[in-house]
Amino acid sequence: MRSPKTALSAALGLGLAAALAAAAPVSAASPSSTHSSHLSTPASIAAYNGSAAEKADTKAFFEAVMKSARAKFKAHPHAESVTVTYDASAAPTFKSQIAESASIWNSAVKNVQLQEGSGGDFQYREGNDPRGSYASTDGHGKGYVFLDYQQNQEYNSTRVAAHETGHVLGLPDHYEGPCSELMSGGGPGTSCQNTQPDANERAQVEQLWANGLAGVHFGKAS
Repeated sequence: MRSPKTALSAALGLGLAAALAAAAPVSAASPSSTHSSHLSTPASIAAYNGSAAEKADTKAFFEAVMKSARAKFKAHPHAESVTVTYDASAAPTFKSQIAESASIWNSAVKNVQLQEGSGGDFQYREGNDPRGSYASTDGHGKGYVFLDYQQNQEYNSTRVAAHETGHVLGLPDHYEGPCSELMSGGGPGTSCQNTQPDANERAQVEQLWANGLAGVHFGKAS
């Protein structure tokens, strides 16, 4: 849930996950099921603040997702929504949080829906990383959400998963926002337990995925 390295994969039906299966940084350690209620430390807050290059990667990745989405939508121009599939098999520790994250977004928006499936359009992974949790791309339209053990001990784990999944759907970080904003991530501190996108975030996703994905742009959450 730091500024994701890029907005997730989802090259929509193009079988990206097969290429993602290799080299997932997985640790044998497992996270605690408890969440700290203390405020964020400077280090944990910094873990959310990505560089300009990372933010550019997020934008480039989402644009790649949308390019693939347009191709899929063109083949089915009368579809009511675009389905993005995900593979959670490489993140078994967070299976329930990932499923809840998908349910949260599927209930919040209608123009795009998330569906679990083997070899999905993007993949979830787990392990230890000093950068925390993030969404990443290799620059070739392949991507995954990485869920960090330590960060998921500090923060509400479902919030972490839902925040990162928000990047898959096109939302940027907005760390200066309040706890009520899902994309404020770790900005409000570890005491923040909100797992739901607010009305503005829902509207942004609906707009991004509406009308055959026409007029897509990458805007800042506010």
